[in-house]
Amino acid sequence: MKTILFIEDESALQKTFGDLLTQEGYKIIPALDGETGLKLAKKEKPDLILLDLILPKIHGFQVLKELKEDPETKEIPIIILTNLEDMGDVEKALELGATTYLVKANYTLEEVLEKIKKAL
Repeated sequence: MKTILFIEDESALQKTFGDLLTQEGYKIIPALDGETGLKLAKKEKPDLILLDLILPKIHGFQVLKELKEDPETKEIPIIILTNLEDMGDVEKALELGATTYLVKANYTLEEVLEKIKKAL
């Protein structure tokens, strides 16, 4: 079973996505802030990380940067799932090592699921 760490501060979205991914056969590890997400990524070493950028405690860009600089977590694919649509944010995330950048409003749950399957 593949494990996905979902770092997202919006609990309703956490639940909706978590339920969908669990139904698809994935193990979900939820984190509601960047600090917890970073700790869980290093401890659990998930197969994939879904990462929001606007997070309490540690911003998503910082989480991404730290995960990609750490030899133990740098190979984990990270999909950014956020509401930030600015091209500068997209470029920065991809430069820091994100696998894919998805704007929440532009994708259905099914489309995000397809991107997850491709990344894994």
